[in-house]
Amino acid sequence: MSAPSVLITGADGFIGSHLAEKLVRLGYKTRAFVFYNSFNSWGWLDHATPEIVAELDVFAGDIRDTNGVRQAMIGCDHVLHLAALVGIPYSYHSPATYIETNITGTLNVLQAARDHGVSKLIQTSTSEVYGSAQFVPISEEHPRRGQSPYAATKIGADELALSFHRSFELPVCVLRPFNTYGPRQSARAVIPTLITQMMSGTKQVRLGATDPTRDFNYVEDIANAFIAAMESNATVGQVINAGSNFEISIGATAELIAELVGCDAEIETDPQRIRPKDSEVERLWADNSKALELMDWAPAYAGHDGFRRGLEETIAWFADPENLNAFKADQYNV
Repeated sequence: MSAPSVLITGADGFIGSHLAEKLVRLGYKTRAFVFYNSFNSWGWLDHATPEIVAELDVFAGDIRDTNGVRQAMIGCDHVLHLAALVGIPYSYHSPATYIETNITGTLNVLQAARDHGVSKLIQTSTSEVYGSAQFVPISEEHPRRGQSPYAATKIGADELALSFHRSFELPVCVLRPFNTYGPRQSARAVIPTLITQMMSGTKQVRLGATDPTRDFNYVEDIANAFIAAMESNATVGQVINAGSNFEISIGATAELIAELVGCDAEIETDPQRIRPKDSEVERLWADNSKALELMDWAPAYAGHDGFRRGLEETIAWFADPENLNAFKADQYNV
C-alpha cells in the first residue's frame, strides 16, 4: 500500500515546519500549504535540508481563499490544520484579521475536507481557550473563556470543527497544544524573547508579567502529538490536550534560561508587554491523561528535567549566529 498523503496548513510556520519535516522522514506524502507572498518565501521550510525539500509538495496560497484551500486538498487523505494568526497582542488592535484567518480560514478547510472525503482532520487549538485556570491540572472539560480576541477566535474555530463532526460526520479531532517552544519560534513568544535578549549581551532584559505560570512543551513532543492524533482511530470527535503536566512561572523560566545562557542581566518590566488586566491568563497546567489513553502519547521532555533539556536544545539553535541574527532582540515583537 502506498503511504497516506497529508496536507499541512501553516507548514511554513514554527510548529508546522517541524511537523512537515517529521512526516517526510516517516515516509508520508507531504503537501505543505504555505502563505503566498511576492518573495516566494516558504517560511521556515526555506531552511529545510535539500533531502526534505525534494520530498515536499509545496502549495502557496491563502487559507482565507476558498478555492485555493479546495485545490490544495485534492488527493489528500489527512489534513493537519495549523494555519492561524497566533500573536495575542496583535489581536488587540487587529481582531478582524483573526476572524478572517482563524475562523473563516478554518471554515474553508472544513468545507473542503467534507467535499473531498478526507480520512482525518486535525484542528489545532490552543490552551489559551481555557483562560486562567479555574482548577488544575486543566482537563478537556475545563470551561473555555476567551480572554483575548485571539482566544475567542480559536474557540470559534474549534466549535466549527466539532460541529462539522456532529452535523456531517466529518472525522475531526481537536488537538489542544499548551505553550510550545523550541527552535524557529518567533520572538513574539516569551522563551525566544528571553533567549535572544540575553544572547545579545544586554544588561537589562525586558519582560511582561513574571507571575503567570505556563505548561511549556518542546516542539518535538508537539509534532509527535499531531502524528499520534492523526494515526489513532480513537481520536475522532475528541478534544485532546497536548501538554507536559508541568507548571512553571515566567519568572522562574527567565531565571533558568539566564543560568543556561550564562547571563547576569537584570529583568525589568516593560509596560508595553503587559496584557490588559482581565486579558492575562494567570495559570496554565495541563492534564494530559486523555492523550495517553486515546493516542498513546506522552511528552519525552517532561517535568523540570525535560524542560531544562528542551531549553538547552533551543538555546543551542539560537547560538548559531545565522539563526540569532534573524531576530530583532532590541525590539518588542507584537
